[in-house]
Amino acid sequence: MKRQLSAVLGLLMFLSVPAGCGNSHTAGTDAENEELSSNEVSETSETSADAEEADSVQADSEMFTERDSETDYDESTSVFIELDGNGASATSDSVQILGTTITITEEATYIISGTLDDGRIVVDASDTAKIQLVLNGVDITSAASAPLYILEADKVFVTLADSTENTLLNGGSFTAVDENNIDSVVFSKQDLTFNGSGSLTVTSPAGHGIVSKDDLVITGGTYTITSASHGLDANDSIRITGETFLNIDAGKDGMHAENEEDTSLGFIYISDSTAEIEAEGDGISAGAYMQIQKGTFEIRAGGGSENGSSASSDSWGGFMGGNPSRGTEESADTNEDSSTSMKGIKAAADIEIAAGTFTIDSADDSVHSNASVTVNGGTFYIESGDDAFHADESLTVTAGTVNITECYEGLEALNIEIQGGEITLTAEDDGLNAAGGTDSSGTAGGRDAMFGGRGGMKGTPGGTSSSSDGSISISGGTLHIKSSGDGIDANGSIVISGGDTAVSGPVQGDTATLDYDTSASITGGTFTGTGASGMAQTFSEAEQGVIAVSVGEQSAGTTVAITDQNGNTVLNCTPELDFQVVIFSSPELVSGKTYTITAGEVSGELEAE
Repeated sequence: MKRQLSAVLGLLMFLSVPAGCGNSHTAGTDAENEELSSNEVSETSETSADAEEADSVQADSEMFTERDSETDYDESTSVFIELDGNGASATSDSVQILGTTITITEEATYIISGTLDDGRIVVDASDTAKIQLVLNGVDITSAASAPLYILEADKVFVTLADSTENTLLNGGSFTAVDENNIDSVVFSKQDLTFNGSGSLTVTSPAGHGIVSKDDLVITGGTYTITSASHGLDANDSIRITGETFLNIDAGKDGMHAENEEDTSLGFIYISDSTAEIEAEGDGISAGAYMQIQKGTFEIRAGGGSENGSSASSDSWGGFMGGNPSRGTEESADTNEDSSTSMKGIKAAADIEIAAGTFTIDSADDSVHSNASVTVNGGTFYIESGDDAFHADESLTVTAGTVNITECYEGLEALNIEIQGGEITLTAEDDGLNAAGGTDSSGTAGGRDAMFGGRGGMKGTPGGTSSSSDGSISISGGTLHIKSSGDGIDANGSIVISGGDTAVSGPVQGDTATLDYDTSASITGGTFTGTGASGMAQTFSEAEQGVIAVSVGEQSAGTTVAITDQNGNTVLNCTPELDFQVVIFSSPELVSGKTYTITAGEVSGELEAE
């Protein structure tokens, strides 16, 4: 009976998640095709967001001092600076005034107000001085330099006075005033902190918005930054927390931290904020690691996903005359200038995300690390012109809600581990891709092994020999994949031990629901997959029942049902895409038992393996 069903019966599993049945290649029309059973997915096990954290995870106490958030000041002991358009007056000799250049030379609190038509505030004090600048309604334009220039001090705190509006503007060029390359509206050679509850508008038509050559800290305030280059730029770190609101429109990166001399620096730490970023380059970019504890982020990078490299639906992965470089790092950065990165969130080292809401529309990868990415929580809405999440090394999801409506590949890394969370994704190519360090979508791999004995493994008839250290592990959570390429592709091994996984697609092409080089095992959880039969594989090892079957040509929307010998429904679903094969495994599926499978007008009995 199994041979008969393999030839005529096509079945698509539907998990009890909104996206519908899983897609991917399954058994071919040969009678030896592996059996597949389907099961409604009700289990949504998910690792807690406070799962074990890496040693590198930092805390606010390590990132911020008490004074970083201190906004109070005593007017009776403060120095007042009044700007009057073409000059200024001050209540202390620690302020030197030369035309429209106002220089602060000693440690104190300075309350600044008024308008300066073409001038600048310069801080040039001792290297032990801690200086507080209170912007109390200032409007400073500098035609050819930085309206605020911090040359020397130990640290400078800029406080935006409550309910005040402050404006700093460069006129469109930067002329050297000393040996420093001043190229921003706020330029600091020293540690710089912004705080307070007022607002600051920074306009830089010829350079960066705010630059610190050391640490840049923001603990409060509302900032509107328009810049030709980076919005925020720092050498050592960018650290943001508190009631901070950022609206950045940048000609390069929205936030950029990088230290070319010390790669352990150039990190970004955000524990709270609201940021709206429109960047022609990356939204947020760190030369070292990045840690996001909380916040609300709306990021549009490189003009959005519509500016990503194009790929035809019938030529994914470079097959059939398509673009073989689509989805590779060589082509990922830009469609016009290959030196420009257009990623949403990017770091050279690890990225750790604990919580927050992220709406990312990027021409390139939405979340990218040259090392590893860990997602322990948060809500993500992603549209990507390339990968939604990419890590060169490992990508781990323990919790959170991930909605990927557009991408080339969904989750890509050498090692992918899904322990929890709810992931729903639509991909032009692979849903999950353990690429072995290289994006090999569309090249020889597991899809070259047809069903021919369990797994269709390399070394079995129709298989090819290959090896890779890539891996995909699914131990919890809910995963729903709709892909035009492989649903789950490992240049190495696949291990499913828990969770609810559904794969829908592909409908054509040299791709499959499950694609692996070495092994695919299932010891727990529920897996449902439907899709094209061209290069189908099923599990090579299983500790629970598995059904893998070819069901002929079935259209999207065709009802699929599986019942046991007592008439109990094991699966009832309506696949989203056309399908020819069904792969199903569940703890409720008993090996050796017979099940009735119905797909549209086709019905038959099949014994679970």
